[in-house]
Amino acid sequence: MKLRLGTRASTLATTQSGMVADDIVSRAAAQGIDVSVELIEISTKGDRTQGSLVGLSEVGVFVNALRDALLNDECDLIVHSLKDMPVGAHPELNMVAVTEREDVRDALCADGRTLADLPDGARVGTSSPRRAAQVRALRPDLQVADLRGNVDSRLGRVGNDFDAVILAAAGLARLGRSDEVSEFFDVTQMVPAPGQGALGVEIRNDAPEELVNLVGAIDHTQTRAAVTAERATLGILDAGCSAPVAAHATVEGSTLKLNARVTNLAGTLVLNEIDTGESARAESIGKSAGWALMGRGAARLMGRS
Repeated sequence: MKLRLGTRASTLATTQSGMVADDIVSRAAAQGIDVSVELIEISTKGDRTQGSLVGLSEVGVFVNALRDALLNDECDLIVHSLKDMPVGAHPELNMVAVTEREDVRDALCADGRTLADLPDGARVGTSSPRRAAQVRALRPDLQVADLRGNVDSRLGRVGNDFDAVILAAAGLARLGRSDEVSEFFDVTQMVPAPGQGALGVEIRNDAPEELVNLVGAIDHTQTRAAVTAERATLGILDAGCSAPVAAHATVEGSTLKLNARVTNLAGTLVLNEIDTGESARAESIGKSAGWALMGRGAARLMGRS
C-alpha cells in the first residue's frame, strides 16, 4: 500500500512528518502489512510570509493549505503541529491520530545563560505572544521582540541582534538541536501552548477503513486526552495563537490534571486555573477551566472588553 503524506516544506515539518511516516510503516509491518509513505510538500501562506505571523496563525495559516491539498486528493493524510491548529473540527476531515507527545516545555537558547543570568535590558526573541507575556512576567526588565524564521535562523541570531531566543523543546529535540538549550522552563513557570509537543494526523471522512486502521494505530490515548482538555480551554476562551493563553494537562492512570493560564501582553496580570478529573471527561474539564477563567476576567487580559 502506497500512501501520500502532506506536510509543510520546512525542515522541522518534514522531520516530524517523516517520524509519523516511519511509525505508520513500523506499526503496519508488525501486522504483516507492506506500506510505503511518500512525503508531499505543500507550500503555505505562513511559509511565504516574511512579516509577523501574529493574526495569521489565529486563522490556521499553517493548516488550511494542507487541508485543501487533502480534500483535493493531492495526498492521503496530513500532519499538523497541534499547537498551530484551530480548535474547531473540520466537517470533512477526521483527526484519526494524535501522536505521543514530545517534551512539552519551552526552551531558552542563550549561549549557555539562564533567564536569571541575562543582563538587565537583554533582548529576547520569540514569535509567541504567550511566551512573550510570560517572560515579561518573569523578567519585566527584558526587551522582548518578535522573531521569525526557521529554527536554524532563529538560533543563528543569538549573540547577534538577540541575547536569547525561546523555542519549543519538542522541535529542538526532533531536529537534534537540544544541545543549544541553555535552560528548560518548568511547565509551572512558563505554561506551554495548548497542544504543544503533539502532532495531529488528519484523513478524509470518506477514507477507506484500511487507512483509518493503519493511521489510527499510532494514536496515543493519554496524549489525546491531555490535548483535548487543553484545546477545549482554548475554545471557550475563543483565543488563537495571537492571544497569551497557555494550557498544560497531564494524565496519570485515569486522572487528568489541567493547568490553564491567561496573561496580559505586558506580563503584569496573570490568571491561573487548575482542574482535575477523570481523563474520560477531558473535554468537559477543559471547558470548565475556560469558563472559570472567563468568569475571572480573562477576556480583559486578552485585550477584549
